[in-house]
Amino acid sequence: MRDGVLAYWLRGSRPPPAPPRPCWDDPGGEFPASVLPKPAVGCGSAGIRLHGGAAAVPDAAVAPEVQRPELQLRGSSDTAPPRGVRASCLGGQYCMPEEGVPLTPKANLLTTEEILTLARLFVKEGIDKIRLTGGEPLIRPDVVDIVAQLQRLEGLRTIGVTTNGINLARLLPQLRKAGLSAINISLDTLVPAKFEFIVRRKGFHKVMEGIHKAIELGYNPVKVNCVVMRGLNEDELLDFAALTEGLPLDVRFIEYMPFDGNKWNFKKMVSYKEMLDTIRQQWPELEKLPEEESSTAKAFKIPGFQGQISFITSMSEHFCGTCNRLRITADGNLKVCLFGNSEVSLRDHLRAGASEQELLRIIGAAVGRKKRQHAELFLMFHDSPPANPSIASWDPLHVQDLRPRMSFSSQMVTLWKGCRVPQALLLAQQWLGSGCFQRHYTSRADSDANSKCLSPGSWAPAAPSGPQLTSEQLTHVDSEGRAAMVDVGRKPDTERVAVASAVVCLGPVAFKLVQQNQLKKGDALVVAQLAGIQAAKVTSQLIPLCHHVALSHVQVQLELDSTRHAVRIQASCRARGPTGVEMEALTSAAVAALTLYDMCKAVSRDIVLEEIKLISKTGGQRGDFHRA
Repeated sequence: MRDGVLAYWLRGSRPPPAPPRPCWDDPGGEFPASVLPKPAVGCGSAGIRLHGGAAAVPDAAVAPEVQRPELQLRGSSDTAPPRGVRASCLGGQYCMPEEGVPLTPKANLLTTEEILTLARLFVKEGIDKIRLTGGEPLIRPDVVDIVAQLQRLEGLRTIGVTTNGINLARLLPQLRKAGLSAINISLDTLVPAKFEFIVRRKGFHKVMEGIHKAIELGYNPVKVNCVVMRGLNEDELLDFAALTEGLPLDVRFIEYMPFDGNKWNFKKMVSYKEMLDTIRQQWPELEKLPEEESSTAKAFKIPGFQGQISFITSMSEHFCGTCNRLRITADGNLKVCLFGNSEVSLRDHLRAGASEQELLRIIGAAVGRKKRQHAELFLMFHDSPPANPSIASWDPLHVQDLRPRMSFSSQMVTLWKGCRVPQALLLAQQWLGSGCFQRHYTSRADSDANSKCLSPGSWAPAAPSGPQLTSEQLTHVDSEGRAAMVDVGRKPDTERVAVASAVVCLGPVAFKLVQQNQLKKGDALVVAQLAGIQAAKVTSQLIPLCHHVALSHVQVQLELDSTRHAVRIQASCRARGPTGVEMEALTSAAVAALTLYDMCKAVSRDIVLEEIKLISKTGGQRGDFHRA
């Protein structure tokens, strides 16, 4: 991985509602007290990111960088930060919701030693870049010591920080000496009054002082992150670009996007192409620079200028296919995608005494579950019109560009390229057929005594993809409403894959007997597995209007879930033909579940069959389906 982050967040009390948007006619003017919002008590975070050979460690709160897909450790404090810390935490309106955020007890946050332990683990496995982000990393009193200790890690080539810049000028000499090698500074406006409005704090001149201090100490380039928001700062694009004429800056324009509690407002987004067109009107000679492997930015340079500009196109042209970032929240949860809701607690396993191999297995399982693109990204673009229809058109042809340009298996190769990949991570990625459905090792740290599986994997649904076409009429009835079988004779033969699942809640008594294989009828898991395979092959005899399909492969997996006293079932079917195999997969999962019920009914009558559902389906005219 190339870019990862560990971020700590200190979140304060509820900030006040944002005031009406004022005018910015006087660039150097100040707002009257009645217009300025009252400062929030405190907010921020710090993070560590890991890059394909990199990682980042959390220390404070910086909003724009949080929008980049990276490994971040985020957290919050159970008490308001001290006065000096509050002055360094910014409550940016695009990252801090009006209702505020809940505070996390300090005991739930990763300790400094836990941060370093995780950093050592990732570096040992090939990570060579760590970025402290958040949130605001520089509010940590031990941030200089953390950087110094990270610098001692053999194999770590880059230590970066993403900061709001308020404390940068004061701390940077110490950080430079400790080993800090890269700087990102978040700055969304060059107008002091507007700066105060956006972040609910004064401090514009301190940020500019920090930028010049970084240049003075030899950082080149100094990256400046600017989240572009329509109606707020899109009129400053040329001013930001002009900064690169005499300064070695990389001004990075970031497409506005939602995260956490932030309310999504499509009208606020200014697309990369619109920004690029605006800048090219002023500088037609703008040159495109070569992109680095796994880079999240599209870089450009105005000939004769010292610096450059870049665009982070997370929304209009996502880079999910080559993204190699991971995040760790300040309370120790691993996130493989900033947009994803799924998290795996490394802190709990760490404090429970998990070994390195166990942690690697858990991390590998999480990486294996990484979705192909931002969750619901297709729907957001499909359902929400652009703010300026003349700039972009969101018809299906344009939306297709949002789909991943490479298979997830290729993505995994990119993700760990150049790293010594642990066997646990390699085993975490197993594919059925075309690779449309992923399997991964469970992240639960059950011992062999507490877990019994017929296969080593578990499963996770992927995000919906493809042209989700559905019929407005039932296909199995004729014009008069009578049952009719669909004629598939003229349909072309294509590769069809379907995966279905079911859950059987056994209860503690029956679960223990199944787990220990002590049922009088025999091994319930083996019998259920065979029943599921057999059922898939005779589906057309059970479902009246279902076509007979020559299955090329059937796989039934059962896994014990000790937390629910349940058995999870996954049935996968594959065939080549004119019709799909989702009925075969559903029948297989359902019959396997019924067989488990039959095997255990003498022990308990309180067994419940749940969640019989289609997980994924590929092939056919209606496009692919992947349950989110």
